[in-house]
Amino acid sequence: MNRKVLKFGGTSVSSLEKIKDIARYLKDRVEQGEELVVVVSAMGKTTDELLAQVSSITSSPNEQDLAVLLTTGEQQTISYLSIILNDLGVKSKPLTGYQAGIETVGHHLKSKISKINAKLFDELFGTYNVLIVAGFQGFNTDNEITTLGRGGSDTTAVALAAAQQCPCEIYTDVAGVYSTDPRIYASAKRLKVVSYEEMMEMSALGSGVLVSRSVEIAKNYNIPIYLGKTLSEEKGTWVMSTMEMLEKKAITGVALDRDMIHVTLNYPENNIQLLDELFINLEQEEVNVDMISQIANNEGLQLSFTMKDTEEHQIQKIFSRLKENYPGLYFKIENRFVKVSVIGSGMRDMTGVASKVFRTLIESDIPFYQVTTSEISISYVVDAFNGERAVQLLCERFEL
Repeated sequence: MNRKVLKFGGTSVSSLEKIKDIARYLKDRVEQGEELVVVVSAMGKTTDELLAQVSSITSSPNEQDLAVLLTTGEQQTISYLSIILNDLGVKSKPLTGYQAGIETVGHHLKSKISKINAKLFDELFGTYNVLIVAGFQGFNTDNEITTLGRGGSDTTAVALAAAQQCPCEIYTDVAGVYSTDPRIYASAKRLKVVSYEEMMEMSALGSGVLVSRSVEIAKNYNIPIYLGKTLSEEKGTWVMSTMEMLEKKAITGVALDRDMIHVTLNYPENNIQLLDELFINLEQEEVNVDMISQIANNEGLQLSFTMKDTEEHQIQKIFSRLKENYPGLYFKIENRFVKVSVIGSGMRDMTGVASKVFRTLIESDIPFYQVTTSEISISYVVDAFNGERAVQLLCERFEL
């Protein structure tokens, strides 16, 4: 079986001309004997435009209604691509998430894939050469349309590759994974290979190349991912197991996360019940918090944490709920910070990395307010105006 899963992002399919170019490319690959599952995103800024239209109607749309609306963008793209392919003489079939058998669980707007019917694809390839799947979407046990959240098309593509045990190729407007964003540090190096663990950390800590959920699926099922530039001859980046990598650097990359908010909670009493209710609410709303620090003494309770700015309305709702039972509760939500992270699997075996990072920031008069570490990463919360400078300095320090 010479089957591949290919994914094309929103910028790659932002116009009909670009979709035609992709169709011709797919035709060439089919003529070379490949069976192709093609996952596509909505065209360009379609999803953003739909959200903007909704915001003009209401500030609190029903999640089920919103999921139905947002999935129309991908359905438009699969239709255009299939029409063009069939016109070129390539037998293709467009599939919504429901038609592709992508079952999900969880909230309508950030569901997780629970099961994919791989046999369906085997049957369809008896008739078609290309199956075009709408990324970002699926259906739940109530047969309702759901979405997979930010970066959901990446997750769709890798999950389909895992279900069919074939490689996954993801194409965007950049030629692979770089040590950091080249728009911030012009000398950033393109990486030929990066481990699953490093890519997961880079994605979770602000690198916008791949969503971390998709890399986790690839790691769990040992699915190699190729990241490349759409319709380009430039070499891209392979994401794969560390066992296949000969050499590990202390630092592989530096990530900058601008899409975060900093939340501070104050309460005049050291009340454990309040914290318990807070985290129960966070779990129920499926809100992920990061970089938590707590001060508890006789003068009261202070808790700080960071989280994604896309979930600000949910944390506002949680605090409004808590204030009903804890009228003395004070909270502050700020967006004047960013998170800078250094990532590298070589940290496990090399000493002095943390010291070098601390010294770099201190010597450059860049204050940091919170720090977290993992086996292969160190993250710092700094003022937003210092974010890019911190990235540049760290890249220079570690010769990235």
